Amino acid sequence: MYSHPQQAGRHDVQKLRREAGKWLKDLRINRNLTQRVLAEMVGVEYYTFVSQLEVGRGRIPPDRYEAWAHALGLDPAEFVRHLMRYYDPETYRILFGPGDAQG
Repeated sequence: MYSHPQQAGRHDVQKLRREAGKWLKDLRINRNLTQRVLAEMVGVEYYTFVSQLEVGRGRIPPDRYEAWAHALGLDPAEFVRHLMRYYDPETYRILFGPGDAQG
């Protein structure tokens, strides 16, 4: 039976999400963006979605990765590669090696 790779005992999903949230928050702050402004830039109706991500609740939908990357001043491929460390650490490990992947 298939289960999501992060659901295995090998990864602490909540810890990974909190780390992703901190990374996103740091990027936002470094760009001098408020949560409200970032939400508008990425096409999110409510700025509270940004707030939830920053505390480790939820994920950025894949169809919005490019919008987030551009809003945060990053190359989309680099943004997704870094985000994958938190969102899908098994795939990250397979594609890029252990590096500083979580797990």
